[in-house]
Amino acid sequence: MAIERKRLGRTELEVSRLGIGLSEVGYKLQMADVAQAHAVINQALDYGVNFLDTAACYGISEELIGMVVAERRKEFILATKAGHYLPREEGEDWTYDLIIDSLERSLRRMKTDFVDILQLHSCTTEILERGEVIRALQDAKAAGKTRFVGYSGDNENAKWAVTSGLFDTLQTSFSLVDQNARTNLFRDVEDRDIGLIIKRPIGNAVWGAPVDPRPYSHIPEYTVEYTRRARAMSAIGPLSDEPDDRIRLALGFTFAHPQVDVTIVGTQSPHHMQSNLELVSSSISISKSTVSDLHNRWDKFADGWDQQG
Repeated sequence: MAIERKRLGRTELEVSRLGIGLSEVGYKLQMADVAQAHAVINQALDYGVNFLDTAACYGISEELIGMVVAERRKEFILATKAGHYLPREEGEDWTYDLIIDSLERSLRRMKTDFVDILQLHSCTTEILERGEVIRALQDAKAAGKTRFVGYSGDNENAKWAVTSGLFDTLQTSFSLVDQNARTNLFRDVEDRDIGLIIKRPIGNAVWGAPVDPRPYSHIPEYTVEYTRRARAMSAIGPLSDEPDDRIRLALGFTFAHPQVDVTIVGTQSPHHMQSNLELVSSSISISKSTVSDLHNRWDKFADGWDQQG
């Protein structure tokens, strides 16, 4: 069964509903692990996944993309992010020149002349209103260095980006344990035909996981918070018609929302990538009663549960 594709909002790009998030590859692998990176990314492309998401600050992810799939550039849609000075904390973030220079560095690293989507990497509303970073994106688009422009972020910052009318795509957090986008962003995204890219669609796989959340070393707070939410939501008993596979449950919940165009799942493991591909290329749907139960539990418990940015 082929991996489903969907139009990415007004961009008209046809994206696989499962995309590859490359933060874990970039942070956890080294240049000596190029064969592992080659296996992870190429097996996804071979299955029909055509959306790769990375960022200038995701370790060596951009270099690895250039090393292992540059010759397949016509087969995938490439999205990256800019805005953070590198090395971190050694210069000023969010300047016009930084965005332009970051994109040029990304193009060199990934051995390509353009990216399909250049996204601002979670800057605040105050920075967006200044306009400098948005002008940089627009100039990059005018120069042919990116086809579309996007914003990656959450909560009130994402709301501003969506309602501004300045962005073609939004990347934001959404999962069974992070549902705030459903009530705060989805309608605006749909009304404006903005391409919706979902990060962390399985909520770090905390639903039904052992007590130890096994947090990622570079973002431990996400998994700890998601685990706390999962415990609260699951304490009242099993879900209605709950599937046995907790990953199928999590992905099935995210895919059940028609506003979602592509979900990005990251792994450094060829084995885990293969499992994800097999899961998504088969029937991953969950029942309407399960989705409704998760909505109701979120609405009951989620007082103050903002998106995890």
